[in-house]
Amino acid sequence: MSDEICWLSAIELATRIQAKEISPVEAVEAALTQLDRLNPRLNAVVTRTDELARSQAKEAESAVLRGDALGPLHGVPLVVKDLHFTAGVRTTCGSELYADFIPEFDHPIVERLREAGCILLGKTNTSEFGLIPLASSRLLGDACNPWNLQHNTGGSS
Repeated sequence: MSDEICWLSAIELATRIQAKEISPVEAVEAALTQLDRLNPRLNAVVTRTDELARSQAKEAESAVLRGDALGPLHGVPLVVKDLHFTAGVRTTCGSELYADFIPEFDHPIVERLREAGCILLGKTNTSEFGLIPLASSRLLGDACNPWNLQHNTGGSS
């Protein structure tokens, strides 16, 4: 089932979570397992928030079981580009200048995703300040295309 979960669209996964067919805990564990398996070769996710994600997944599952009002993407795990400030999570912007920067607030995109019920798994690779169309920087290295490891993913992949 975990491989199947990873191939669902965000809307399909949210629908199945709300229908109690898949739990947010299952969804997060499936995504983390996939990251464990693939990220060492891809270098796609440069900062992970595993424990935070697991904690949020348990809270999300409790909300489903209680019948709380749920956001449209409740329990859906995701990653955000390392250009978007994320409160309490290292945000490098792909630059050595920000190698250890931890913002105190969320970028509006991150804020809206959280309000919709998403669960943050981590931050994705990016070029320095997103200035070139490749996921490559001196700080983070190259992100590899999953279909051809000899190619870069490109800046928005």
